[in-house]
Amino acid sequence: MVGQTRRVRRPLDSWAPARRRQAFAVLGVVVLALVTLGTWGAVRATRGTAAVDQRTLGPVVLVPGYGGDVSDLDPLVVELRSEGRQAIVFRPSGSEEGDLRVQARRLATLVRATLRRTGGPSVDLVGYSAGGVVARLFVRDDGGAGLVRRVLTIGSPHHGTDVAATAKAAVGGCSPACEQLVPGSDLLARLDAGDETPAGPRWITVRSTSDTVVTPTDSAVLAGALNLLVQDFCPSATTSHGALPGDPVTLATVPAVLGRGSPRPPSGVHC
Repeated sequence: MVGQTRRVRRPLDSWAPARRRQAFAVLGVVVLALVTLGTWGAVRATRGTAAVDQRTLGPVVLVPGYGGDVSDLDPLVVELRSEGRQAIVFRPSGSEEGDLRVQARRLATLVRATLRRTGGPSVDLVGYSAGGVVARLFVRDDGGAGLVRRVLTIGSPHHGTDVAATAKAAVGGCSPACEQLVPGSDLLARLDAGDETPAGPRWITVRSTSDTVVTPTDSAVLAGALNLLVQDFCPSATTSHGALPGDPVTLATVPAVLGRGSPRPPSGVHC
């Protein structure tokens, strides 16, 4: 009729008041959950990943250096097993001097398989020499940030090494891994851009001033990590690159940084 406003009947109008209140309560819970999830997603996107549980120990995966000689890691394996830890050695396949990004993807496969097999919540990574760069690539690019609790790198050329640059210049090129370890390479420039120690794991490095393979020595340092120098504990030490995995400082570092407590410098080192 003209002059009358027609009332639009909504579906909820036919419900009893108690039922309407219940429906609105449920709707409120759903909205709150969606807002919470959205906020959590935004925080996670900003931080990169949820924090890894630092109190629960899982297996330790060790990554060998350039060339893939796993025997270099023997002293570390012995030390870890003496501490009651399960130690698993990553064995490169194919070209052991090939693309480090390929090795990082293979490391990702091994870590996920290890966690499925053991039921562990996370792994600790120990990377020797170029193995430390592989570990970083896995954490940053291949989903490792949510799977790795601690990363310990030993004599790793995180910012490249002059030795690789010399080798490349001498023969007009070297292996893919060698070229990736030249200071300023595309791989290292991207890996070192921004946060060198992204959220997820805690980071520790060990280096020696007598290392003539990773030069300069400070190439083995990561901003944001607990950076340990052999000579700070044993001033007269002449630990070479090849001797780093079995050095007393390195071996004392393993329980000090891979235990349940926060990573700390080793104590009682027998030089």
